[in-house]
This record gives sequence, structure tokens and C-alpha cells, in this order.
Amino acid sequence: MRKLVALPVLSADALSSVAYGPEALLAVLVLAGTAGLGYVFPVSGAIVLLILVVGLSYRQTIRAYPHGGGSYIVAGDNLGPVAGLVAAAGLMTDYVLTVAVSIASGVAAVTSAIPGFASVTVPLGLGVIALLLAGNLRGVRQAGVLFAAPTYAFIVAMFLLITIGLIQGFGEGFTPRPDPAVTATEGVGLLLIMRAFSSGATAMTGIEAISNAVPAFRPVAWRQARTTLSWMTGLLIAMFAGIIVLAHIADVVPSGQETVLSQLAHLSFGSGWLYVFVQAATAAVLLLAANTAYNDFPRVLSLLARDEFAPRMFMRLGDRLAYSNGIILLSLAAALVFVAFDGQTTALIPLYAVGVFLAFTLSQCGMVVHWWNKRIPNWRRSLAFNALGALLSFLVLITAGISKFTSGAWVAILAVGLFLLLTLRIHRHYSSVRAGLRLRPDTAPAPQHTTTGPPVNEEREELPDDVHHLVLVALATLDLAGLRALAYAASLGQPVLALHIGLTEEEAQRSRAYWTAWGDHVPLEIVVSPYRATVAPLVHYVQALHQQHPGLTLTVVLPEIVTRHRRHQLLHNRTAPRLRRALRPLPKVVITAVPFHV
Repeated sequence: MRKLVALPVLSADALSSVAYGPEALLAVLVLAGTAGLGYVFPVSGAIVLLILVVGLSYRQTIRAYPHGGGSYIVAGDNLGPVAGLVAAAGLMTDYVLTVAVSIASGVAAVTSAIPGFASVTVPLGLGVIALLLAGNLRGVRQAGVLFAAPTYAFIVAMFLLITIGLIQGFGEGFTPRPDPAVTATEGVGLLLIMRAFSSGATAMTGIEAISNAVPAFRPVAWRQARTTLSWMTGLLIAMFAGIIVLAHIADVVPSGQETVLSQLAHLSFGSGWLYVFVQAATAAVLLLAANTAYNDFPRVLSLLARDEFAPRMFMRLGDRLAYSNGIILLSLAAALVFVAFDGQTTALIPLYAVGVFLAFTLSQCGMVVHWWNKRIPNWRRSLAFNALGALLSFLVLITAGISKFTSGAWVAILAVGLFLLLTLRIHRHYSSVRAGLRLRPDTAPAPQHTTTGPPVNEEREELPDDVHHLVLVALATLDLAGLRALAYAASLGQPVLALHIGLTEEEAQRSRAYWTAWGDHVPLEIVVSPYRATVAPLVHYVQALHQQHPGLTLTVVLPEIVTRHRRHQLLHNRTAPRLRRALRPLPKVVITAVPFHV
């Protein structure tokens, strides 16, 4: 991607967060009345410093991981697999909440402009999730292109609002309007300041998206990515600070009926077309910002599945080259959270900061270890940036965990713990299955058969002696389950052919080498599937074989893992039922599953 396209596509989540980050900060400070609002600039200044430091820290991540360095990869490579899983847990929580919060805030922008829709907040949000699900199932790339126009429109709207508001403030001598009528319900204390800081820091969500997608840039990719990250950080700081200054000048405070941005737009533009433009751009970018999560959630889940920490079904690409199962899981989880919290942004914010800054902290700590171990030129400067980013992120994480624990942060902490427990149990299961399937020196090879009988030209009533077989064994890998399927096929006394669907040329060559080392007892056909599909190429191969030899009865033998516990069966591919459905229309094709119990 060019920088002009990458900026809106990858920055939509981070930039759109200024629609709810400043408001979340003010919503906490206003609990202490006018005295609490007096702390808005010190707290905002700390958040701006945090954005700057974390942005600079992720520039170092891009430099070290030019092929994409998400928190899961960075933490896992440098701090160990458990740290990587904890970072992944934070990321997954963050992505689910990104969808829920972005849609809740987008719907709030709509209901601020059209109050009549306030009664259907939840149905509106669920409708948007359904649209995002459908769009992403058709292909993440096509859905991502939709980001460019809304994000640029939002940037223009925010700078127009800030510029006009500052001009009006300059004309009035920057004299604040009369203090709003707010009643203090809490005293100003350290806990309140901590809550406000962690709430406002949610404006940083999505800041790591560019470091995840470095390979998507044009050459030199890492240099282009760093430049784009710098632009995003600068825009984020300018818009966040501008909204805070305008809210202070206008003495605007959060309201249950209208967002802060809507109030500011009303003060600057009235109810004319510019107000409509600001609200429409805000709603559009918020409702579409969730697509960053739809890009990253399935990708991280596929990496976890690759490393055997998640079910292998999440590695499967759909026909549109999208991780369909991950997209569906994200939509279901986001819809559940959205409904549980009644689609209210203020109720969702306390859950947000924990996952975000848990991932930030582990990623930056991993980078500190990376620079210490590599010690390449300028490593000390990079280590200092990442160490400062790790320290500040950790402080925000602790602040959010303590100050918002009873407000909902406990839900995010519990989700992280359950995620870690589940992924470790899945990995343990896969490890035990792999140990059970591993070939041993005393494994007996299957006998070789190479002859076939004469073909029959048309389908008719047959006697047993008229049936001519070819047994096709579909092998994912050469293990004990595969050898049992080969042995069963050979025991039928009919010609046997093994078929392997390779996902890449390298993987196909590696499988051929394994087969040769085993002894090449049975002819092996390897079909490379560049789109990472397995069922469709296998079906096409069987169809082509059937067309070439219509007289043959093709018996497709599939090794099938059968687990002791039913719950573990979900962790293994259900290829046999899918093949059975796909091949049922073809005559003279039989599907046989050979179970291997683990």
C-alpha cells in the first residue's frame, strides 16, 4: 500500500478514538464538579506524553520486525511463549472491545444528531456488526478499502471543528463560558485522577496496527511504515489536544443525551450542514474503525492456531482469502459484549484499557530484551525508547486495573486469565496427540500395489467381479494415523494412491522428502494449493480422476483423529464430513474414515 492509502486504512481505529477518549476523561473528572475539571490539562498532558512515547517505541518495533511485529510475536520471541500468550490475550480482548466500543460510540454520534434513534441503540449496533461480518467474509482487503474516504473526512472534520472553535475562542479573548451546572458526587483524589487518566488513555487504542502490517507497505516497507506511524501519532496528538482545549474553552461536559463532539459542533456550526458533516464523518469512521479488529483478530488467532494454542480450524482461509472462522468468532463475541452493556460507551470504557496496555507493556518489554540481545548499531537509543514505553504502559495498566477494577476491569482481567488457561490446555492436548501420532522405528510400512483392472465405460448393474477399485488415501502428514489409513487401504488388495494437499511449494517439497525417507512404498501425488484450501483441491482431483477413468470405483480413505473427550474433537479438522457432502453427487465414489484414537 501507498502511505496515502495505508494511513486511513491502518489508522482508523487510533484516530477515531478521539471521539470517545477525551469524553471518557471528562466523564470521570466531572464527577468531582468544577474542582475535578481543573485537572483536565495536567491529565491530558500526561496522556499526550504517553501517546508520543509509545508512538516512538513502536517505531523501534517496526525497525526490528520489518515483517510485522505484533505483541504476540514480539513478546513470544523475546519473553517466552507464556508471555506471548498473555499479550495475545490482551490483544484479543482489545479487538473485541474495539468493535463494541467503536460501534457504541458511532451509534451515539447518530443518536446525538437524531435523538429519535436513541431507543433502538442495541438493534442499530447489532445491524452494523452484521454488516461488518458480511463485508469481511467477502474479503478483508475489499472491506479495508472502504476506510480511506471516511477517515480522511473525519480528519478534515476534526481540524475544521478545532480551527473554527479556536478562531471563535480568539474572538472572545479565550474567555471560558460560564461554568456548567454540575454537581460533585466525588471528591478530588488520587483514585479519581487515576481513573480519568486511564479512561482518557483509551484514545491510544489501535496505535500498534501499523507495526502489525509492515509487509503491506510498498518498498522500502519498514521505512514507509515508520513514516506513516509518525503521521498517525502527530494527527492523534493534535486532535486529542484540540478537542480537550475546545471543551475547556466552551465548558462542555459529557451528557447522557449528546456526545461532547456533537455539543462542540453545535456551538461552532449550529445545526447547519457543517454540523451534519462533522457528525456523519464521526459516525462513519467509528462504525468502520472496527475493521482494524476484523483485520487483526483473525490473523492473531491463525498465528495461535499455527503454534497449536488455538483450534486448527482458525488457520483455514475461506474462498475470499479471509479467515472466516475467526471473523465469525469476533462478530459473535463483540455482539455479546455490546448487548451485555446495552451499547453504552461509558459502560464499555472501563473494560478497554486493561487489554490495550497489557499488550503494549509486554510488547515493549520484549523489545527491551530484543535490543539487549542483538546490540546492533544504535541499540542503546532504541532500548531507551522501548524501556520508557514499557514503564509508562505498565503504569497505565496498573492504574487501570486498580482504579477501574470494580467498574468492569475485573471482566477484562478474568477474560485474560481464562484465555491463558484455555490456550495452554489446547496446546497440551495437541502435544499429547502429536506424541501419540509420532512415527517410531518399529512402524511397519504399508505394502505397495500398482496395477489396475480394465475400466468400465458406463454405469450399470455390476457383479462383484466387475468392480474395479482405486483406493485414494488423503494424507495431511505422515504420522501413525496416516500409516494406519495406508495399511487399511493396502489390506483391501486393490491399487493404492496417496494424495497430499500442500499449502506451499516448500511444504510440498518437505512432504516429498519425508515420503522418500519413509520408503516410497505407495505412489504419492502432491497438489499445491496456493490459497491454503484443502477440501476443494481434493474434490477437484477426485473429480478429474473420475472423469479420466469413469469405470473405476474410487474409495477415498481419510485418517480421522478420534479423541477420548468429546470437547477435544472441536480442535481437529472435520474433513471427512465436508468431503462426504462435496463428493456425494459423484457416482462410484466411496468415502471411508479410518479412526485413530488418542
